[in-house]
Amino acid sequence: MDIVHRIGIKAPAADVYKALATIEGLAGWWTRDTTGNAQPGGHVAFRFHTVTGDEIGGFTMGVLEQTPDHKVRWQVEDGPAEWLGTEVEFQLSQQDGQTIVMFGHRQWRDAGPGGEFMAHCSTKWATFLLSLRELVETGRGQPAPDDVKISNWH
Repeated sequence: MDIVHRIGIKAPAADVYKALATIEGLAGWWTRDTTGNAQPGGHVAFRFHTVTGDEIGGFTMGVLEQTPDHKVRWQVEDGPAEWLGTEVEFQLSQQDGQTIVMFGHRQWRDAGPGGEFMAHCSTKWATFLLSLRELVETGRGQPAPDDVKISNWH
């Protein structure tokens, strides 16, 4: 089972790639609490907090691949059981003056009871991809804890 999304960003692929392949870039659209080494062979920790500072979860990704202006790929090493061993990939291409991001969170073995957890994650990924677009196009994204809240799960 996979989560897949496609979004266009009105900016050069190099700008989108920088937002995906650097700690500073990732902290600008996904979660402010992003640390680690974003280079291949490195590990990046993403932690999520409430607006009052309470930690509500997180993930650690092993960086598998970075192809400048074309691809970033990670493997989940720590986080919810449903995420362990899954891969997250961003593929970039140029079309009609936009950078197209083909996003995939692949190889889910379990979607959670009733598929609710995977559905939640799919919607959250969509909101964060919109945050990525905002960051690259305007200079300001909506990373956690200032992200779009979608349900009682956050």
